[in-house]
Amino acid sequence: MKLTRQQFLKALPASALLLAGCAAKQTAPANTEALVFDHAYPLDYARQFTADCYEGGSTLLTLTGSGEQFLVLPEDAAEVDGLPAGVTALRQPVQNIYLVSTSVMDLFLHLDALDCITLSGTQAAGWHLDEARAAMEAGRIAYAGKYSAPDYEQILASNCSLAIENTMILHTPEVKEQLERFGIPVVVERSSYESSPLARMEWIKFWGILLGRETLAEQVFQKQVERIQPLLEQAPTGKTCAFFSITANNLANVRKGGDYVAQMIGMAGADYVFSDLTDSGNNLSTMNLPLEDFYAGAKDADVLIYNSTIEGMVATIDELVAKCALLADFRAVQNGNVWCTTQSFFQQSMELADFVIELHRVLTEDAPDGLHFLTPVT
Repeated sequence: MKLTRQQFLKALPASALLLAGCAAKQTAPANTEALVFDHAYPLDYARQFTADCYEGGSTLLTLTGSGEQFLVLPEDAAEVDGLPAGVTALRQPVQNIYLVSTSVMDLFLHLDALDCITLSGTQAAGWHLDEARAAMEAGRIAYAGKYSAPDYEQILASNCSLAIENTMILHTPEVKEQLERFGIPVVVERSSYESSPLARMEWIKFWGILLGRETLAEQVFQKQVERIQPLLEQAPTGKTCAFFSITANNLANVRKGGDYVAQMIGMAGADYVFSDLTDSGNNLSTMNLPLEDFYAGAKDADVLIYNSTIEGMVATIDELVAKCALLADFRAVQNGNVWCTTQSFFQQSMELADFVIELHRVLTEDAPDGLHFLTPVT
């Protein structure tokens, strides 16, 4: 069955219909009539986007939180006129991308799509991914300003076809608006709103669709699922774990109970000590606790993991205790079971299965070695 424009609009979320207004009553352009819905793209875990596939290879990507939509068109597809406001057409190949969201880079690397990125919102020294840093140092990717202060002149001169932002851009909406005024579509990716590590990794399918590399995306994702599956079938270890950092103003930054890091701790076989901390309505995955509250919740934890990505790495117990003297009394400190994440942890977003596997080894082996994401604090 072919969809008329009215039928096509009915398939869109209510937000798009509201934006379309009276346009839904107009006569459909002939090339819009060619859109024939085929199937909904299957997603197993991700909840922050959907994909509707049409005959001929076009796919409608919808960001469920914001309602924004992107109709991805194959290179040789006909133009689609009369789309409602809020639906942006993106024609493949999507190239000369301005990448601001650092968590997306690893997904592009796994899709062998680094050459699609021309501009970065992070300077070379800020990348903990070797391929990204090397590309910038070699001049294949140029720094075009951070999310709140992009170099518009450079972006336009580079013939940028897409800007990929994270939700930090919502703090400076005028930047997004300016990019769009210049004719540069902006995708505000929402993988950080996924509470499951598998859901976050499944966002590789979003970019696989966008880049025309769906098969590779599905293969990469399935490999990660298969690696983590054996752990999910094992009994819990009975151990407890805290994941934290100490801030400059003497607070303990911890993950909330529904956060994906807390979920990974559970997958590894431990109980997260702050699992009762829930979302306070601000959509943040972390919260700051007074040191006394942190002490009460984590003093008897079997394993401590220090998050180096915020305040830097710690290598020794002395360095750790210097940040917070109360830590000297913690069971894990006294038992020598303290670990620190590498600073690449949050940028290596497609290797979350590795972190879970490594943490399981920490929980079940006396002195695991050869770890990548976790280093012992001695």
